[in-house]
Amino acid sequence: MVSLDRVIKKKIIRKLNSGKVLLVTGARRVGKTILIQKITDELNLPSLVLNGEDLNTHELLSYRSVQNYKNLIGTNKLLVIDEAQNIPDIGKILKIIVDEFKGLKILISGSSAFDIFNKMGEPLTGRKITFNLFPFSEEEISKYETPIENFDNLKMRLIYGNYPEVYNYEDNSDKIEYLKELVNSYLLKDILIVENVKNSDKILSLLKLLAYQVGGEVSYHELGRQLGISKNTVERYLDLLSKVFILHKISGFSRNLRKEIVKNSKWYFNDNGIRNAIIANFSAFDNRNDIGALWENYIISERIKKQNYSGMSVNNCFWRTYDKQEIDWIEERGGKLFAYEFKWKEQKVKIPGAWKKTYTDSEFKIIHARNYHNWIY
Repeated sequence: MVSLDRVIKKKIIRKLNSGKVLLVTGARRVGKTILIQKITDELNLPSLVLNGEDLNTHELLSYRSVQNYKNLIGTNKLLVIDEAQNIPDIGKILKIIVDEFKGLKILISGSSAFDIFNKMGEPLTGRKITFNLFPFSEEEISKYETPIENFDNLKMRLIYGNYPEVYNYEDNSDKIEYLKELVNSYLLKDILIVENVKNSDKILSLLKLLAYQVGGEVSYHELGRQLGISKNTVERYLDLLSKVFILHKISGFSRNLRKEIVKNSKWYFNDNGIRNAIIANFSAFDNRNDIGALWENYIISERIKKQNYSGMSVNNCFWRTYDKQEIDWIEERGGKLFAYEFKWKEQKVKIPGAWKKTYTDSEFKIIHARNYHNWIY
């Protein structure tokens, strides 16, 4: 598998001295195991490495006593547990270890946010630091491309996304086959198995509806009507899809201006390749009629990566009024508002009058394919 240097690797290594459990979460197949292997190799410490999907690991950890864990850990200085969410009572187990083994570095990974946080939960309150790992970011990729290659490859990324294994394949048909398998066999696995959701057809139909509405406001009532399920079930499914890192929710922005709309939300895919696999559309970039949606979804996913990896404290929103004035992306950070419009091609766009009049101190910028780099790395 193509193995790029991940942005958060150095931060994780630095935080391993904190005396807390370091948790790396992210969708399946984004490279968590490889990242942990690289960290382990770089630290070059005596290490105990366990696999949470191995039943022998469950048995080794099942007897919760300090002495049992002393016998198991021995003189090792680093404890690594991959796919830790599969281990029963993992939160209680790690609480004992982190409290009793001072100086032991603990690094674990988990593929399912709702599952691992449910299982770790309260026992590790104040005892863990969480890092989110995403598919490759533009910042990670750019180190291996010239500027010309970067722009040429950008069109491919808008179609096939940035999952690490996609970069193993030169043939586009192999990329398509991999992404379809990824959706069907991995990304929905957490929902269908862990949460015991039996109606996978409704989940896939919901994802298709959202894929066609990227960049548009979503009504839960309308989605439920189209799918033949309740509004509450739609909200539950969307919550689950966000917790397995398939979707990302953006809410409307308002400071009580009467004309602003806040009740609806927008949903974006964490990776363009997944979005295109859902609707089975891998047509070449120049033949697409959804370039605007592809660009908006891609640039937002890249911005979210940057925000997470840099530790940026920010509220993300969109803005629209009842008379259809709108802005794609609003960031509230450092006590200031930043407004952004996304256009594939460079062009002049006027700031909406209602926004300019109401939020006089905000900044406004167009993000397009020729100036986006500084915004995402």
